[in-house]
Amino acid sequence: MTEPRPDRVRVSGPLALFADGFGMQLVERGYTAGSVQSQLQLLAHLSGWMKDRSVAVGDLSPLLVERFLVDRRRRYASRISLKGLCPLLGYLDGLGLLAAAAGVARTPIEELVEQFCGFLCEERGLAAGSVELYARIARRFLEKRSTPLADDLARLTGAEINAFVLEESRRVRPRTVETVVCALRALLRFLHVQGWIARPLASVVPSVPQRRENLPRGLPPGQVELLLASCDRSTIVGCRDYGILTLLSRLGLRAGEVAGLALDDIDWRTGEVVIRGKRSRIDRLPLPGDVGEAVAEYLCRARPRGFGRSVFLCAQAPLRAMSGDAVSEVVVRACRRAGIAPVRAHRLRHTIATEMLRAGAGLTEIGQVLRHQSPDVTAIYAKVDRDALSQLALPWPETRS
Repeated sequence: MTEPRPDRVRVSGPLALFADGFGMQLVERGYTAGSVQSQLQLLAHLSGWMKDRSVAVGDLSPLLVERFLVDRRRRYASRISLKGLCPLLGYLDGLGLLAAAAGVARTPIEELVEQFCGFLCEERGLAAGSVELYARIARRFLEKRSTPLADDLARLTGAEINAFVLEESRRVRPRTVETVVCALRALLRFLHVQGWIARPLASVVPSVPQRRENLPRGLPPGQVELLLASCDRSTIVGCRDYGILTLLSRLGLRAGEVAGLALDDIDWRTGEVVIRGKRSRIDRLPLPGDVGEAVAEYLCRARPRGFGRSVFLCAQAPLRAMSGDAVSEVVVRACRRAGIAPVRAHRLRHTIATEMLRAGAGLTEIGQVLRHQSPDVTAIYAKVDRDALSQLALPWPETRS
């Protein structure tokens, strides 16, 4: 591992004492030597700017950071946004030095949203991504209330709830409105349980008409093989992507389940893998030989040492566990390399189901493989079994002349 060279960057001012530690943290997180040097140069520039204005580390507020970036844009063309400063600000905040930012008082809405998130995690068992999504919707709903918040919620009516859903339906896509409805119902249940509202208003939230005309579609035969063949397994990224695509196409996992896979979830002796699915559901599945070989190749040859217990890591620093969206992007990029229309990770899950239907499997078997919690979820695949549906079709009535 390449050591940073802070001595190549002259740092003066209040941040000089933190240059060595910051550089070492960047190395530990997988930054290249060039990136470490660039970040240290940015630290030096900010430290000098603070020295000229007599700004202490604890006084570095968001407003001062923005003023620094305005001045930097006059002289530089790179690292001129807040995103470029995030590694440094995160390091300083982790040391507890940004007292000005840490001391900002939280609003009643933020405190209520935080309690709601705890309810979703502990009582509902939602995944982190779903909790974050529900929290954003809850925050939008609560920000429309008047103060004091407790009095306003006590007077909450069904008309106000309907008005919010109608407003959201004009702002977002139809499928997103379904999520808004689910999140709002969860919030209202939480508010009722916690005593914020006297009546259970979750049933007041209007339902969204669902027109399930778009049938689940799998990839045509042979295209999964094209996706796998598009991965250059001699590279770190190609080796990782091949392991991800193999898991998706052979086990029918969701993108979030692949992203959440940990090193401890794989039992190499018994050939089994633990999958942590929706609502904290845990399943133990057999690990096929080709899937195990693909994952083992990545772990042994391409995955950087350290960086937590997640199996699949991002390719760019800071090295960290991949998200569900990042896993889906692996499928999108593979489609582009293979010259086929881009699809996301869930299409591979549909592909397994449709291939099982063609092979004569029943809906019960498909539900078991895909680990559906309800037969109603699997029933949608009955619509794509045209051979079975044709036997139910009535003959077209003939007309008499």
